[in-house]
Amino acid sequence: MKAAPAAQKRLLDLAELDSVIDRLAHRRRTLPELAEIDDLSARVARLATQVIAAETEAGDLAREQTKAESDVDSVRVRAERDQKRLDSGQVTSPKDLASLQSEIVSLNRRQSDLEEVVLEIMERREAADEQVTKLAAERDRLAGLRADAEDRRDAAFAEIDKENTEVKGKRGTVVAEIPADLLALYEKLREQFGVGAAMLQGTRCLGCRTSLSIAEINRIKAASHDEVLRCEECRRILVRTPESGL
Repeated sequence: MKAAPAAQKRLLDLAELDSVIDRLAHRRRTLPELAEIDDLSARVARLATQVIAAETEAGDLAREQTKAESDVDSVRVRAERDQKRLDSGQVTSPKDLASLQSEIVSLNRRQSDLEEVVLEIMERREAADEQVTKLAAERDRLAGLRADAEDRRDAAFAEIDKENTEVKGKRGTVVAEIPADLLALYEKLREQFGVGAAMLQGTRCLGCRTSLSIAEINRIKAASHDEVLRCEECRRILVRTPESGL
């Protein structure tokens, strides 16, 4: 393949622009905010699960408290009813009177026991509610940190994308100055090796940093200026410039 030396030299400009584009893409993929967002998202998700579990426990305790309080009310109503019967003097039989008094004592004892149960449930419910509040506050705090990280990520993305657009505009200008067949070869090599063209500096290919053999250097010296050369080691397009010293 042959191409004007000026067109071949433009490959170096193209390679430099492509290197910038690659660096921008790498920077976009490896922004520290991305790892930060992933970490915060995982922590927020874990806390959200914990909040649901804590809310479920608090809800269960609320229902348990309601039932216990209902049991207390039921026993109290029965005790008050029996006490009224006792106070009314309607019960005159000593046996019935003793039975009624015994039942009142039993109901009062039962009410006291149930009230202790209610207090114990209330304490557990209060602790559960505090846990819900604590977990929800931490979840919201981390969600706020994640939102801040997302804002920083978006700002960085915008900056990178703006620069990328500018570089691609310059790339389009350079591409227009390179013959189609030479450009196609460059793109193929770039896809294979990451870099499609490299400068020959002295006896070294700057693509693979390898010093070429004397025989290869002699072959390059003998080649016409418009011949498209390839590095014998990395197979990239080898571009001759005044720095080649040939």
